[in-house]
Amino acid sequence: MQRTSWAQVPAYITKDGSEIRELMHPAVHGNLQQSLAEARVPPGARTLAHVHVRTEELYHILAGQGLMQVGDEWQTVIPGDTVCIPPGTVHCIENTGDAPLVLLCCCSPAYAHEDTLLQET
Repeated sequence: MQRTSWAQVPAYITKDGSEIRELMHPAVHGNLQQSLAEARVPPGARTLAHVHVRTEELYHILAGQGLMQVGDEWQTVIPGDTVCIPPGTVHCIENTGDAPLVLLCCCSPAYAHEDTLLQET
C-alpha cells in the first residue's frame, strides 16, 4: 500500500506562486498515473495564470474562499466546490477571504514543472 502523511511531506512554492505539498506523486511515491497535492494561497494572494499542456487538473476547495479563472470564465469558489481544468486551459485562483485558501489539486498525468507554462497578464 502506498501511503503518505501530511505532516511528513515538505511544502514548496510552485511556478504559479502557491505553497504545495505533493501528497502522492509517481516520482516520489511509486503510484503510476496521477498526482495529488494540497495547495495553500494566502489571503489577498493570487496564483500566476498558467497552462498545463498535457495535464487535466481538478481543484477541490477545502477551506477559505476564492475567485477561480478557467479560460475566459471567472467564478467564486467555496469549500466543497470542485473545478475541472482541461489541458491547455489558462487558469489561476485568487484568495478573496481573510484566511488561507486551501485546496486539493489532482493532476493526470502527474504534475510536472516542465508541463506548466506561465501566461502573461
